[in-house]
Amino acid sequence: MTSTFDLEACSRLPLADAVLRLLDYATDDDFLNGVFERHHGRSYQRTISFPLFVHLLTDALLGHRESAHQTFQHALQDDSLHASVQAMYGKLRRVPLELSLGFFAEAAARLRPVAAPVVANPLPACFAEFWALAFDGKKLKYVAKRLKQTRGLKGNLFGGKLLVVQDMATQQAIAIEAVADGEAADNPLVPPVVGRVRALANARLRLWVGDRAFCDFKLLGLFAQDGDHFVVRFNTSCGFHPDPAVPVRTGIDDEKRPFREEWGWLGKPKNPHRIRVRMITVTRDSSADPLILVTSLLDADRYPGIEVLTLYRSRWGIEVMFQQVVQTVDLRELIGGTPQATVFQAMLCLLLYNITLMIRDYVAVGAEREPKTVSTKLLFDDVVRDLTGCLRVVGIDATLTVLRETKICGPKELRRYLEKILGTVWTNRWKKSPTRKRPPKSSPHAYICGGHTSVDKILRGEHKEIPFERGSDKKNSGSEKKPPPFETKKDV
Repeated sequence: MTSTFDLEACSRLPLADAVLRLLDYATDDDFLNGVFERHHGRSYQRTISFPLFVHLLTDALLGHRESAHQTFQHALQDDSLHASVQAMYGKLRRVPLELSLGFFAEAAARLRPVAAPVVANPLPACFAEFWALAFDGKKLKYVAKRLKQTRGLKGNLFGGKLLVVQDMATQQAIAIEAVADGEAADNPLVPPVVGRVRALANARLRLWVGDRAFCDFKLLGLFAQDGDHFVVRFNTSCGFHPDPAVPVRTGIDDEKRPFREEWGWLGKPKNPHRIRVRMITVTRDSSADPLILVTSLLDADRYPGIEVLTLYRSRWGIEVMFQQVVQTVDLRELIGGTPQATVFQAMLCLLLYNITLMIRDYVAVGAEREPKTVSTKLLFDDVVRDLTGCLRVVGIDATLTVLRETKICGPKELRRYLEKILGTVWTNRWKKSPTRKRPPKSSPHAYICGGHTSVDKILRGEHKEIPFERGSDKKNSGSEKKPPPFETKKDV
């Protein structure tokens, strides 16, 4: 029976309540058992069930971020874990990649109907008919050298390798492919992840947006199947052959840079994978190479070049996602040392990232703000603080009892509940700082006499400087002329 105190404590921590509701919905025991039955491969369940395994690792990422060992020890004390800590680590060490991938795919799909009715990253209106998808590879770094074979080795170790597909409008990860070798190439992972995306329930055509590493004849043909289209940065390995029958167009992008549009083919006439494209070349400043994109969207009137460039710039959102998952959700602190363990932890971190974005969107809607003005990092820090307070004050058992006795069934009911509890929690602490350009580095103009001084003397003008001689500052070579020796009476 839930006490009045427990209900009141949970109601006063809306961020923790929202996260626990979303996690409870995404990792329901019956749902996780179904995921295990469909994707378990050669793994099995005995003392440690798959739902318990997922719940303990989630608690390790949220409740005891410094140590998974503490989470497992607390589970032993609470009698929720009936196996040894070593058995839990062994389970993590051997989790199959297919089980990790199936878990993320089904959990992410289960959460999508609960999302707030807001577009976090509005794209140009001409692409409204498409499901815009950015994709890129991610190697899992920061692997601790806990395995016997890795102890004593100097150098960086990589865990698994991921290829992640991101919905550019919602900024959430929707599909992932992975291999155990962290140094594997990205391109072989593209066909299976494309198959995963096309298996998802979405009636819209897909618009694939990728970097130059994916400008490959076979991959571009794959992206263009089933009526889909692509926008990819040009790779010179695919030769472009312009069509002289189509006149070249020119324009100015929203950053006041000139660009031109050409039509032609990638590949020679005898190439069986030859493909018709439109090439957009942006002239940048003299210190940077031109930005060149190729796209299968040939109609420049329906899909203007300036809008294609705006779409491609939004591809940077997947790089931001990787940075926030690593820094905010603590993917730098890897629990396991095997590739399988690193991949499963990455799946959990990306799922938590998606949940954080959903909370951000509900908070933004309630405050009548644009989601992009809310800092995901600051919001997640408060989420973890509220969760820690809830689990310590109310306790794990009492919190679970509250969730069970006030369980919300169905995405519609959960959406209404989240709108209610998150609609009025906005605080200016979560306001995202505006992006500022870094000031240019000032080139050195003088040496400090003697090699050191104090800021106080500089401010009072009592320090001594030795100006550079002309040509002594070799900026391009990275070397500088050594300063003259200290002044002595003999030198004077």
